[in-house]
Amino acid sequence: MIAPEGLPFVLGAAAATATFYFLWPRSLPLAAFGLLLTVFVAWFFRNPERFPPIVPGAVISPADGGIVFCGDCPPGRYNPGPGKRVSVFMSVFDVHVNRAPVSGKVVSVLYHPGTFLAANVDKASLENEQNGVVLETAEGHRISYVQIAGLIARRIVCDLSEGDTVQQGQRVGMIRFGSRVDILLPVSAVLRVRTGDRVRAGESILGVLP
Repeated sequence: MIAPEGLPFVLGAAAATATFYFLWPRSLPLAAFGLLLTVFVAWFFRNPERFPPIVPGAVISPADGGIVFCGDCPPGRYNPGPGKRVSVFMSVFDVHVNRAPVSGKVVSVLYHPGTFLAANVDKASLENEQNGVVLETAEGHRISYVQIAGLIARRIVCDLSEGDTVQQGQRVGMIRFGSRVDILLPVSAVLRVRTGDRVRAGESILGVLP
């Protein structure tokens, strides 16, 4: 399955490939390159099925990738008090569809323009273009996830609006071509991952709420 946001890119690459092949018969190398590009773009925008684990209080990863930070964090624009943060870096080889870390209600959606530093450096959390979504669970816990643009990524897609309700593991958007997602948890949460781990959106448990 291909994410809807990727269809224009896939169709565009396929159209260019067909143009090279049929209108310029001597341009087979260009047509071959176009075919490879089409396959890569379709693969990049893949949208596999994911099945959240049934674990009470679990906060699951909203993104595929490697954990570049895991630990305590001070108050910030998405968390009024101290808490815990897990940062997941998505390379161009990871699935880029984002999924809801918990079930609950969307309290706010906050977009902030910014720079385009490499997403795997820590200051990208503060300086890069980003979109933060604050969710409130039925138990009253607030969990935020922040979609952060990277050095290459220049398009953040968020499917949610304030007041929406979401189910854990639900598809909630994506970031095109390499990026990062920060997950902010309450200070009482028990983390289940550490820096260097690999996680999968919609399946890997990042932490457990009390």
